[in-house]
Amino acid sequence: MAKPFFRLQKFLRRTQFLLFFLTAAYLMTGSLLLLQRARVALPPGPRAPGPLQALPVAAVALGVGLLDSRALHDARVSPELLLGVDVLRSPLARPRPGPRWLRSRNTELRQLRRHWFHHFMGDPQGPPALGPEALRPSARNHGTYVGCFSDDGQERTLKGAVFYDLRKMTISHCQDACAERSYVYAGLEAGAECYCGNRLPAVSVGLEECSQECKGEKGSVCGGVDRLSVYRVEELQPGSRKRRTITYRGCFRLPENITHAFPDSLTQANVTVETCSGFCSQKEFPLAVLRGWECYCAYPTPQFNLRDAVDDSLCGQELETQRLGDYCEVYQTPVQDTRCTDRRFLPTKSKVFVALSSFPGAGNTWARHLIEHATGFYTGSYYFDGTLYNKGFKGEKDHWRSRRTICVKTHESGRREIEMFDSAILLIRNPYRSLMAEFNRKCAGHLGYAADRNWKSREWPDFVHSYASWWSSHVLDWLKYGKRLLVVHYEELRRSLVPTLREMVAFLNVSVSEERLLCVENNKEGSFRRRGRRPHDPEPFTPEMRDLINGYIRTVDKALRDHNWAGLPREYVPR
Repeated sequence: MAKPFFRLQKFLRRTQFLLFFLTAAYLMTGSLLLLQRARVALPPGPRAPGPLQALPVAAVALGVGLLDSRALHDARVSPELLLGVDVLRSPLARPRPGPRWLRSRNTELRQLRRHWFHHFMGDPQGPPALGPEALRPSARNHGTYVGCFSDDGQERTLKGAVFYDLRKMTISHCQDACAERSYVYAGLEAGAECYCGNRLPAVSVGLEECSQECKGEKGSVCGGVDRLSVYRVEELQPGSRKRRTITYRGCFRLPENITHAFPDSLTQANVTVETCSGFCSQKEFPLAVLRGWECYCAYPTPQFNLRDAVDDSLCGQELETQRLGDYCEVYQTPVQDTRCTDRRFLPTKSKVFVALSSFPGAGNTWARHLIEHATGFYTGSYYFDGTLYNKGFKGEKDHWRSRRTICVKTHESGRREIEMFDSAILLIRNPYRSLMAEFNRKCAGHLGYAADRNWKSREWPDFVHSYASWWSSHVLDWLKYGKRLLVVHYEELRRSLVPTLREMVAFLNVSVSEERLLCVENNKEGSFRRRGRRPHDPEPFTPEMRDLINGYIRTVDKALRDHNWAGLPREYVPR
């Protein structure tokens, strides 16, 4: 019995050795074949450094679906090799799709990930640029292409209105937005930014430096990094909204020194409001001043502010009498006051982390607009809202803890979220108005009104019962856990803008000029004034809702007084 067992053991040992030998031979043969193929594919000897060295990386990446034709351009593959790549990418040999992490549906994330991938592979180039053949403006875009201009100075080259669109920026969209506001020039930058103005930039650069593709229009150029593709806008395109109208601001007494108060003027027989406003708009002045046939262009200044209007009848005199009189008619031109439109991130990280806290619907976005234009620095946000970013809030895209912004928007009210900040501006608004504003935003966005069916549905009472308590708890928590507070009432900011804003700016430890504050007052509405039809019932609150809200108002009023603050404004609820 031992002999057969010994023979079986001997056979298994020989088989094991044989299998090991065959495996080693197979691996060695495969290695030799791979080396032989490499010698055939590449000429022997050292090669000079050049773009062909990127071929193995690009080919491997193409095989797994990581690179498209734009990425191959970034990898510096030569034109000769791209011909072979096109063959590989034919429908019969389509590469497999890339990994999920590189195929995000979000366009911005996809671009960032590709940029990271090329940086990881050793390519220091920035975003893909269009070739020289794509540098000409599209014929379907209305307006005259002026050229490529530098925009890398301390101040904006085109100082008028500003718009962003991370996904859908087109040349036509930018031109329409600038034409609507009576600007002559529209400039596009970095693929997604639109700037308006009435004066051409000073520094022109080569056409090839504007080579970045528009986010919403393939094959069209929208400037580059610190480079503007500038168009002259002649008129609105078909289907666009009408130009903004001229606004009558009132009758005012002329300042003592007219030459000093009004930087530019036009004297013309039979001058009209439209003629004067057009003249001042072209000069980028926000105010057009008429006295008889004399037209003056101006900014609001301490010597000529718009708070001391007089009776309109004093300006309605006969022409000869008015020409010799001391009164003038003032009109708001469609252009923006450009003295406070330049904004930037903080040059160094802020040592004090400041929150701009409010209940939703309390005017936080409007307060951010005022703070940014008053201080010249962007505000941040605990959240990310693409709509706000596209309207000019560039800090919306910055990380909320970067400390590169002057303050950070938040609606949070938990102890942990509050104690993260060193100080805070606590913005409070009448809960009746706050609840309606937030309900409008939820149903119709930042600029619309909720439909009648929304107010009449069960959604509205449910919203009031859940959000009214939040309005109260938000204020109470910040009073309890906030380290250093400045309480600001929305109604007081509306009623007395410059003094209240001056107090807010001082709390942020920023010094600003009186002219800049007056510029903010002149541009106080911003880009988020609701449009459309209001609901039939402007205050759709039932008696039960009013009793609930009034109880919360009294609670908050008492808490403010207990913390040595003035109570809520009297118009919140009858005492």
